[in-house]
Amino acid sequence: MPKVAVVIPARYASTRLPGKPLIPLAGKPLIQHVWERCSRAKGIDVVIVATDDLRIAEAAFAFGAEVSMTSPKHRSGTDRIAEVAAKLRGFSHVINVQGDEPLVDPALVSKLAATMLADRKVEMITAASVFAPDEEVANPNAVKVVVTAGGDALYFSRSAIPYLRGDGVRPVWRRHLGIYGYTTKFLLQFVQWKPSSLELAESLEQLRALENGARIRVLPAKRAAVGVDTPEDVAIVERLLVPRRQRG
Repeated sequence: MPKVAVVIPARYASTRLPGKPLIPLAGKPLIQHVWERCSRAKGIDVVIVATDDLRIAEAAFAFGAEVSMTSPKHRSGTDRIAEVAAKLRGFSHVINVQGDEPLVDPALVSKLAATMLADRKVEMITAASVFAPDEEVANPNAVKVVVTAGGDALYFSRSAIPYLRGDGVRPVWRRHLGIYGYTTKFLLQFVQWKPSSLELAESLEQLRALENGARIRVLPAKRAAVGVDTPEDVAIVERLLVPRRQRG
């Protein structure tokens, strides 16, 4: 029987926001909001917080999460969840939800799991939303993706793709959301591949999969949720988490 694990990689060190997973938001640590939302997703058998920091582990234990202690040497969250996946028994799929996404949509997590379980050919999956008119497409921090007619990724870039020619033809720009699902087998293979040339050029890990000939399914999603990367984001997310009536 196929089983799906959600693994939330969380590290204490952060250049712009040290101790980010434990920052209080609406009365709870940030990582708890992520865990609670993932726990509400359907089709998920376990939600695990993966960390190398005892402070994060103790906080996660306190709110009831399952925790996996991992090596402090990992270069990325993907490497961290792969260590967890290698120790899991009987789990066919793993979903990687970043630990700084307190507004992650449980329905999207459910959709990723259901799609992978329904189609055995899907080894890697992610999601993208259409850029809203008020979003800055040229922003390199907003990663763009172009897809095939069948819904698989052609390319990811920090540049604005497709190119706007300026002749009145306005393309659809899709914003990549940083959530991934994998078959456990593919994930363990992925982390064995060396970083690829395109990955290093764009600083986008998913390009390693494309350069090695893998297919990445891209599911349509609603507008991207606000993540927490800076002190300014903390106030924005807290306003979204706390209903107006509770703020007075």
